[in-house]
Amino acid sequence: MRKFLKRATGAEQARQDRGQVAERVASIIEDIRDRGDAAVRAYSEKFDTWSPESFRLSPERISEIVAGVPRQVIEDIEFVQEQVRTFARHQRESMRDIEVETLPGVRLGHRHVPVSAAGAYVPGGRYPLTASAHMTIVTAKVAGVPRVVACTPPIRGEIPAATVAAMHLAGADEIYLLGGVQAVAAMAVGSETMGRVDLLAGPGNAYVAEAKRQLFGEVGIDLFAGPTEILVVADESADPFVVAVDLLSQAEHGPDSPAVLVTTSAELGGSVMEHIERILPDMPTKDFAEPAWRDHGELVVVDTLAEAFEVADSYASEHVEVLTENPRQALDSMRDYGALFLGEGTCVSYGDKVIGTNHVLPTRGAARYTGGLWVGKYLKTVTYQEVTDPAASAHLGEVCGRAARVELFEGHARSGDVRAAKFGDAELAWSDHELSKADS
Repeated sequence: MRKFLKRATGAEQARQDRGQVAERVASIIEDIRDRGDAAVRAYSEKFDTWSPESFRLSPERISEIVAGVPRQVIEDIEFVQEQVRTFARHQRESMRDIEVETLPGVRLGHRHVPVSAAGAYVPGGRYPLTASAHMTIVTAKVAGVPRVVACTPPIRGEIPAATVAAMHLAGADEIYLLGGVQAVAAMAVGSETMGRVDLLAGPGNAYVAEAKRQLFGEVGIDLFAGPTEILVVADESADPFVVAVDLLSQAEHGPDSPAVLVTTSAELGGSVMEHIERILPDMPTKDFAEPAWRDHGELVVVDTLAEAFEVADSYASEHVEVLTENPRQALDSMRDYGALFLGEGTCVSYGDKVIGTNHVLPTRGAARYTGGLWVGKYLKTVTYQEVTDPAASAHLGEVCGRAARVELFEGHARSGDVRAAKFGDAELAWSDHELSKADS
């Protein structure tokens, strides 16, 4: 039986806020669709006070920016990108093109074909999420996407040099200093100066997430995303200080970021809450972490570890950290999560920043039906068919004719009929002339 030591209180306000965001985003998208570059520039001026001669950075300007980034930062970017690239390559290698012969002379196959152009949104604002460049651009390039457009906003009127360096080193073909809905919409619908893309990827604030939601169908997207989430499953063996630190590590993303602890130990739960109360006042990111924990934090005590995994699955959280005596039990016991982090030696922050798995993950329960961004998101699995044996085509034609007429599709049936006649012994009862084998 579950018992709440703390419950979230901010869900209703979050729902109201989403409704207001949706209306505003829709109007911006339509304006950009109608006015193109002029609207993009107007919104960039309004929201970011940013209106350069060109939003796209030239190769020369990119080189200048990258040259000014400290060497240690460049080396760290290169290290992390290699981790992401290595894992993405292994993922790509696991996806095989296939061709099988299902009947004599009947060959069916599928191929994994990359999209022609992808748009990578790399958030900025208060936090320049440099790591999102690794996750979106490196992965797209490993998938074989020939054109990757990358957008990131200026930060208080300044160029985010480390982010630009990360985008460049990741392999972006076009880099734009452009943020928010105006960036996402420009990539999706195109403008006079930006060619449209086929798929959008990358995290962002509520406005960016809503823009992707509204544009889905016109373009593909990686997934629907909301505020960052963390859920920790812990037993009595867990260190309450570590649990508290890890919960707050994700709460600092924003004031609406849920942080949840599910534990089999009420004593541990109480200790975690005490640590959080001591840590929060001195956190540099207290203005986000404090309301996130206050309004969206939850602490659940359950009787058994099996129940803890069941409760965790009911949340379908973006990140699930397992701090138990045997954390690998979660691999067999859980199914609804964006990413698992097993044991005290790892943490969600590793996944966010350095370890190599992708940090663009499902939120708001979407982990019930989808995983996160990976190399496969940039690939279309397309099929092909070939029939080279006349007898097989004749047989398929006869079955096709019968099956199609059950569904009252006479045109489909006739496509089968002509092959049954051309390659077999059937006659075209519906035709004014007979198709003989000699005609073939």
